Amino acid sequence: MSVDNTFASPCLQNPLRLGASIVVHSTTKYIGGHSDLIGGAIVTSSQALYEKVKFLQNATGSVPGPFDCYLALRGLRTISLRMQRHSKNAAAVAEALSKDSGRVKAVYYPFLRQSPSYKVARRQMSAGGGMIAFRIKGGYRAASKFLESLKVFTLGESLGGVESLAEHPSRMTHASLPPEERRKLGITDDLIRLSVGIEDTQDLVEDVKGALRAALPRPS
Repeated sequence: MSVDNTFASPCLQNPLRLGASIVVHSTTKYIGGHSDLIGGAIVTSSQALYEKVKFLQNATGSVPGPFDCYLALRGLRTISLRMQRHSKNAAAVAEALSKDSGRVKAVYYPFLRQSPSYKVARRQMSAGGGMIAFRIKGGYRAASKFLESLKVFTLGESLGGVESLAEHPSRMTHASLPPEERRKLGITDDLIRLSVGIEDTQDLVEDVKGALRAALPRPS
């Protein structure tokens, strides 16, 4: 079994201890942490799998450059502190979103008590991480207005950096998919994804609240 552990990072979840054979990370995201690195990592506890991966790496030449390695090492020096702050901020933002039922249809964050994955997440993870998705009432127009109204969050497709980013999956990261495929995946026009950074917690909460009020002045 292989697991992409990019969103959780090695700080919050260790899939090898949970029975995974291979774990992959995008070092571009939380491991690097500063949105200035492109790279990836494969981790395994199996000597046989290691030998296979090492052979392929040698055969294809997929080796990062020295400066990329330096940036990854720099990020690893602060990843524990960063993940604590990402998780704290995201939990606060998710809680604020979940309380605004007049403007928000649903919030997807593993450490929200009402989340269907809450018990599993608490069992496997030490914190909830910095990634949130939510569905806003009002559809495409409200989602667009929300993103336009943010002041601390920046509109951007990436994630896992120290800065907070917001994006609209249906017309950004998943715009190349046909509409029917997006619907099957649950990527509706009212879905918004947040990568919550390490800025001041209250600043981020107030930014989201303000953007919600701007998008939907009169909650339903």
